[in-house]
Amino acid sequence: MLMTRALRRAFTLVELMIVVALVGVLSTLAVYGVRRYITNAKTAEAKNALGQMGKDAVVAFESETMTNVVLAMGSSANVSRAFCLDSTVSVPSTPPKGAKYQSSKKDWSNASDVAANRGFPCLRFEMAQPQYYSYSYGGTTSPGTSGNFTALARGDLNGDGIASTFWLTGGIINSRATLAPNIGQTSPME
Repeated sequence: MLMTRALRRAFTLVELMIVVALVGVLSTLAVYGVRRYITNAKTAEAKNALGQMGKDAVVAFESETMTNVVLAMGSSANVSRAFCLDSTVSVPSTPPKGAKYQSSKKDWSNASDVAANRGFPCLRFEMAQPQYYSYSYGGTTSPGTSGNFTALARGDLNGDGIASTFWLTGGIINSRATLAPNIGQTSPME
């Protein structure tokens, strides 16, 4: 009588196997979810930086520049608005592989870019915190009438040699600087 009560309270091998299988499936889903969450958090760096670069490009375009020479009496100077021109560097030059890169102020202010007031110095953009991505900027312009720019972020978050790429473009429409409504991306979860 006591033996049959004890057997009724115990789990069968089939019931234990079902529980083990369920725990295995749930843990697999949890690991996948956590990996995806971490990757999304890392890609937020690129999206935020590109958004800031886009805003900086619009601000640089809207800042009015004029000639810096003395004007003759009765003459005038036209206002010039233009996107910043191409940067000669990417920061860092190659995307970090599965690691973060700590840039310095000097990385963002290349001497030739500073002298020509183009690229990152023209945008007044730099990152002080460690970064997963390599950033570059390219811009072309004809003062006030036409031009465009592309801000680019490339990274290899897991070090497998496959880069994820994000980009933001902008252009001049009706004499106004405009940004693309979305950030482009290839292999964001690489």
